[in-house]
Amino acid sequence: MNEYDLLNLTYNSMEEARRQMVRLLEERSRTYSLPRPLYNDPLLFRIDMEEVFEKEWLFVGMTCELPAKGDYMTVEIGQNPVLIVRDRDGEIQAFHNVCRHRGSRLCTKASGKVATLTCPYHQWTYDLKGNLIFASPEMGENFDRNEYGLKPVHCKTAGGFIFVCLRHGEPPAIDDFLSALAEYMEPYDMENTKVATESTLEEQANWKLVIENNRECYHCSGSHPELLRTLLEWDDTTDPRATPEFLEHCERQAQSWDREGIPHRHLEVGLRNRIVRMPLKEGTQVMTMDGKPACRKTLGRVQNRELGSMRILHLPNSWNHMQSDHLIVFRVLPVSAQKTLVTTKWLVHKDAVEGEDYEVERLRQVWDATNRQDRDLAEENQRGINSLGYEPGPYSETYEFGVINFLDWYAETVLNNGKQGRF
Repeated sequence: MNEYDLLNLTYNSMEEARRQMVRLLEERSRTYSLPRPLYNDPLLFRIDMEEVFEKEWLFVGMTCELPAKGDYMTVEIGQNPVLIVRDRDGEIQAFHNVCRHRGSRLCTKASGKVATLTCPYHQWTYDLKGNLIFASPEMGENFDRNEYGLKPVHCKTAGGFIFVCLRHGEPPAIDDFLSALAEYMEPYDMENTKVATESTLEEQANWKLVIENNRECYHCSGSHPELLRTLLEWDDTTDPRATPEFLEHCERQAQSWDREGIPHRHLEVGLRNRIVRMPLKEGTQVMTMDGKPACRKTLGRVQNRELGSMRILHLPNSWNHMQSDHLIVFRVLPVSAQKTLVTTKWLVHKDAVEGEDYEVERLRQVWDATNRQDRDLAEENQRGINSLGYEPGPYSETYEFGVINFLDWYAETVLNNGKQGRF
C-alpha cells in the first residue's frame, strides 16, 4: 500500500466517522448517556476537536497572569499550540505559536516575558503584535516581511478572563456573555489579583465525562465530604430539591448582597454560559475545611465575606467559583479520546503575602481533594463505558438536568458546526 492509498484510507475512514457521528447524535435519547463510541472512539474524538475545540470560544487563562507588556503564556489546544501575549499597547493578543518560516514553535515555555518573539530555530523575530521584524538577508532581496506575520487567533477578554477561538473566519457570538461577565466580576477588581497556586491533573477519561461529572451534584454526598463542609448541593433556587429553609437562606443572603451592590441575579446565555451566585452553608464564608477565610485580604471592593460562591459556567471547557477572598477557576483541555487535562488556579488579592495573608495548603485543601475524587470518578466511569456491558443509561431529569443541558449543547454544536463544514 503506497502513501496515496493510505491517505485515501484515512479520508474514507473520517468520512465514515462523520456519518456515524451524525447518526449517533441524531438518534440519541436526550435523557440518556451517550453511546460508547462518543466517549472512546479516536476518530469521533478527532471530530470533537475539529467541530468543538477548533471552532468554539475556549477559556485559556486570566488577564492577571499577563500583568505587564511582554508577558506571555502558551497553551496546547489539541495539536494547536497557541501563544497569548500582552503587547506594548497593553492589549492582549493571541497567535498560533508557529513560526512562519518552517513552522517551529516560537515560545516553548508555559509562560515568560519577552521584548520580541524570536524563533529558536532560525531566529526569525516578531514584535508583540505579530509583525515579522527580522529574517536573515539570506531570504533574498525579493522577500517581503509584511507577508509573513504571525497568524492571529481570535481573542477576547472580560472580567479578568481570556478566551480564544481557533475558527477561521467569523467566530461564534459571545459578546452578550462577556458583557454580563464583566458586570458580575466588577466587584473583584480582577486586574489587582494574582494566581497564588495552580495544579494540573491528567485524567484518563473523555473530556465529556469530565464535564458531565461537574454538571451534577447527584454524586456529591457519596464522594465529596470536604466540599460538602461548606457547599450546598442545590444548583440554584429553582432546583427541585430546594427546601423552604434553603430558599429563606438564599433570600436573606440576597438582601445583604443587594445592600453592597453585588450582582447575583441568575443569568443564562443559551445552554453554553451560566452565572449564578449561591450562598454557602449558614455560618461559613468560603470553601475551606472550616468555612473560615482563606485569605486575610478580600478582593476588590468586597466587604461582606459571606458572598457565597458565584458559579460561572462556560462550555465547553470551564467552570469557576468566585468567593469573597479567593477565586477558583478551572480549565479543561482534551488530549485524546480517553485523556483530559484539568487545570485549577486559585487567585487572591495581588498584595496578599503567602505565609502572612494566606497559606497555600489551606487555600487548596478542599479542591485538591475534590479534584482527585472527581478524577477517580471520571476514570472509573470511562473504564465502565469501555466495557461490552455498557449501554446508555437514564439521567435523572431533576438531579442531572445540568448534564442533559450540556449534552444538548454538545450535540447541537457538533451537528451545526459540521453542517457548515464537512458533514
